[in-house]
Amino acid sequence: MSTPQPPDPSAAQTPLPPVPPAPAGSESLADGEWHRLHPLTPLFKGGLVLIIVAGLMLNNFRDRIIFWAIGLFAPEEAHVGDYSGGDPVDWVFENNLILVVLLVVLGVLIVLIALFWLVWRFQEFRISDEHVEVRKGIIFRSQRRAPLDRVQGVNLTRPFPARLIGMAKLEVVGAGTDANVPLEYLSTTKAETVRSDILRLASGARAAREARQHGGSPQSAGTAGATTMRSQLIGSMNGGVNDLIGGVDLGDVAPESVVKIPTGRLVGSQVLAGVLWLAFFMLIFGVTLAFVIPAILSDGDEDAWIGVVGITLGMGVPFVIAAFAIVWAQISRSLRYSIAPTPDGVRITFGLFTTVTETIPPGRIFAVEVTQSILWRPFGWWTIKINRMSGKSASQQQSSTAQQFNIVLPVGTRADVERVLALVLPDMPEADRPLIWEQGIFGPQAGDPYQVLQRRGWWRRPFSWKRHGFAVTDFGVIMRRGNFWRKLAVFPLARMQGVSAAQGPIDRAQRVAALKVHSVTGPVLGDVVGIESTALTAAVDDISRRAAAAAGRDHSHRWAQDAAHERSA
Repeated sequence: MSTPQPPDPSAAQTPLPPVPPAPAGSESLADGEWHRLHPLTPLFKGGLVLIIVAGLMLNNFRDRIIFWAIGLFAPEEAHVGDYSGGDPVDWVFENNLILVVLLVVLGVLIVLIALFWLVWRFQEFRISDEHVEVRKGIIFRSQRRAPLDRVQGVNLTRPFPARLIGMAKLEVVGAGTDANVPLEYLSTTKAETVRSDILRLASGARAAREARQHGGSPQSAGTAGATTMRSQLIGSMNGGVNDLIGGVDLGDVAPESVVKIPTGRLVGSQVLAGVLWLAFFMLIFGVTLAFVIPAILSDGDEDAWIGVVGITLGMGVPFVIAAFAIVWAQISRSLRYSIAPTPDGVRITFGLFTTVTETIPPGRIFAVEVTQSILWRPFGWWTIKINRMSGKSASQQQSSTAQQFNIVLPVGTRADVERVLALVLPDMPEADRPLIWEQGIFGPQAGDPYQVLQRRGWWRRPFSWKRHGFAVTDFGVIMRRGNFWRKLAVFPLARMQGVSAAQGPIDRAQRVAALKVHSVTGPVLGDVVGIESTALTAAVDDISRRAAAAAGRDHSHRWAQDAAHERSA
């Protein structure tokens, strides 16, 4: 049995009160006009690879290239017969052809710069009160568009080479598969301004453009467009050095509201996780040796033990290196982590060399899960993951970088978890908090409202059947699972995609059924099994009614509307 998906709250567009325009003195680009990206965009998008490939080709074919160039520009000067397989550079010096070679190199550089400039001229973006658009291409043109009322978040990435000179990549996360719109690259300051403009307009502040047109903002986008290329390069490089030293995206938030992870805790938690990876690799290694060693020693050769040692080192060392590589990758991605509230949503920053900042607007989080590994239990550490629309295809979501966007707290204490839950679930009633901790993560407790797996179906979850269950409130469906790996998942009803119940032949014989809460693709799963069938049928109907009511009450997708009402009250 299943219920239809509740109506999308963003489908109903109500008239919105005007909100303040961009802050005075800012160079807003949300004027509906086309603007160009950073002048070094072609170099960082493909120019570095082109230069490396050209260098390799020059190194492999330098003899032919030099003689071709000399013969083209100064055939009477080229004494090719004097060259007998020696170094061509020495041959150029001996024949006094240095000036010719330098002119050829200069000509190649001028051609490359002209090509980069032409590519840059044909890469533009604009932000209107309805869409974010990017167009590019000279011969084959392409154009991508993201409706602002469907924006699920804005990610600001600073790859390490681009970060050194103050450049950043902005990605507008859409609501469909492969629906993201990237803006590669902008100066860091301009990228932060564009991010603010997009989030302000996405919140329902459609009157901001009219306010600017009527003098609300003293500096228009024309001022930003008048900035010279030289000043852009100098300003972005200065900003890159400052950000590299002082950190990023913390200047406009209250210091006491920022949740950070101590480096020692982060390293320790990942080392414990690395123990599991190492144990897994060693298990494979041990099973392999159990089959290989008897075969080697069966011949009775005295040198057989040398072969055993060689195989042990040849297989064991890569396993250990792989375990360390996995642990280091997790540590480097999570270093300098911080999460803080902003007027436009929850801002998460992480990364040591390449830093990523994502801003998740209210109403874009579809599920939240608190997890604790058994190895973390003595230290009281938890991690928090979420389901959100990533705008990526299924294959892209499997990458480690994409999965990092689903982690909002890599490791934290209970106090950290409570602060982060308050950020990602701000509308969760205080009355539901005991379902999270006392009755949920630390449960079960006598008399708690969770419907649990029946004793007759214990074999489905033999180690955690007493904990395995769910509870329903007016806010959401809360699922409690696991014993060695404790998990507590929250599915807000206002953003639930659907709910269904399933019952196979064995389930019918035992009078139990399985419940599934449907959410967007992500690490948080909404399945519980072995629930009393009659109680589960009633729960599905109850969830459906509560979900429809919650969707009608929810206005988080237009978070600026309530703020404007409060200001006018």
